[in-house]
Amino acid sequence: MCVPGCHAAIHSQLNRRGLFKAGAAMVAAGTVGTAASRAEARGIRVFNRVVDLTQTLTPEFPTYIPDWALGVEQLTTFEANGFNTRRYSMVEHCGTHIDAPIHFAATGNTVDEIPLDDLVVPLVVVDVRAQAADNADYQLSPDDLAAWEAKHGEIPEGACIAMNSGWAGKAPGDGFANRDDDGVMHFPGFHVEAADMLMSDRAAMGIASDTLSLDHGSSSTFDTHYAWLPSGRWGIECIAGLDAVPARGATMVVGVPKIAGGTGGNSRIMALV
Repeated sequence: MCVPGCHAAIHSQLNRRGLFKAGAAMVAAGTVGTAASRAEARGIRVFNRVVDLTQTLTPEFPTYIPDWALGVEQLTTFEANGFNTRRYSMVEHCGTHIDAPIHFAATGNTVDEIPLDDLVVPLVVVDVRAQAADNADYQLSPDDLAAWEAKHGEIPEGACIAMNSGWAGKAPGDGFANRDDDGVMHFPGFHVEAADMLMSDRAAMGIASDTLSLDHGSSSTFDTHYAWLPSGRWGIECIAGLDAVPARGATMVVGVPKIAGGTGGNSRIMALV
């Protein structure tokens, strides 16, 4: 049982597993206030708020393939049946969602096989809004990562690097997919060289895009997908809320569906700040 205001919980500055260990310590202590004080004395930081990084999914939300939109069917109503029930039909890669390694690989973890420890990670937010405003096809580059590190320090091991291009605010309008007269989409993504740097030099766990794809919209070769996912890492597409989190210091929690064999799935994602 929590006292009023017991939204504060704790996570480790050094190791994401510390989040779970600290949570267990809080329960054992019996009172949140006492446990939080002990945690702070041990150099473990409290978080003060939870930020939703998830787009609200509706049938109108844009999808990479136009006919992949969410379908909703009302099966029962409270008035007629005494309870409400709806049936959803959707492609796995719809709205804010995770790409599992198997999505672009012959073998690899399906969504239900991704280890839980890999879904609670340090969050790094790289702001490329100015670049994306000048070039809808902008690709986050190694130079952007280097500039981030010059300001905030080295990217922590096991992090998710999220691209804040400002694109989330365009949803659910047509500007989110930004298709031209030929149907080609134009929105920012990760350059494959940035993905390579994050894999080889920074041991990152995930990347997240606030657009419809990890690759930029006009890509037809999906270089970043093919480099990143087969390495055993995951990606997030259509992330939102990045303006409300710091460039460094938050912890990302990725809630994914546990569907056997899934190549991805609509996800609820949050940041602990």
